[in-house]
Amino acid sequence: MERVERILVKIYLDAGHGGKDSGAVGNGIQEKDIVLKIVKKIESLLKNYQNTEVLLSRSSDVFLSLDERTKKANNANADVFISVHINSAASASAKGFETHRYINTNSATTSFQNVLHQEIMRAIGSEIEDRGKKQSNFHVLRDSKMKAVLTENLFISNSSDAAKLKNDSFLDKVAQGHVKGLEKFLGLKRIEKPPKDESSPSPSQPSNRLYVVQVGAFEDKENADALAADLRKEGYRPYIKYE
Repeated sequence: MERVERILVKIYLDAGHGGKDSGAVGNGIQEKDIVLKIVKKIESLLKNYQNTEVLLSRSSDVFLSLDERTKKANNANADVFISVHINSAASASAKGFETHRYINTNSATTSFQNVLHQEIMRAIGSEIEDRGKKQSNFHVLRDSKMKAVLTENLFISNSSDAAKLKNDSFLDKVAQGHVKGLEKFLGLKRIEKPPKDESSPSPSQPSNRLYVVQVGAFEDKENADALAADLRKEGYRPYIKYE
């Protein structure tokens, strides 16, 4: 009987904005592009975990209404929903990271926000200003039926924050923080890799072994010489060994 692996958890990732909706714009970058990069990095990292299904609201630069995003997540019966955004403000001095949950939501969603916020801040570093955990009446939080959190990953309107958002290694840290939060909150288990066969040398390591391929054996040396000559014409480097 064929064994079917049961999907234990569905994770819905929403890259904010897209297509005709650029989101916040500043310092030479657009929110829609940065959040899509982050979401794809999160998706890639989550492939290292057992029994998870990762769903994306969008995987390319397309426009989706807020209603379309939440309907897709609800129809998929996702367990958790994360909407990834970049912040902006009229004041160029505003900076840092914050998360949002729906107003007066349940304790499970509050716990999800607490864990996710903590792990992202831990990943991106203490030099990033922590703007705190907030409650907001955002559509994607209000209309999603599962535990939902929206992350605001720095300010595109702040030159220092924007410089970090242009740095791919910093975006890796942002993605890793999201994944660590999901791992901790959902109890995700990493896929176990098979143990390395120590008897087989790594391709990057030199081997002291020599493998010999024999193509013929003759009692008459002239026949051996003739085959060796033919092989040389074909570009091989044969040698004759007498046993």
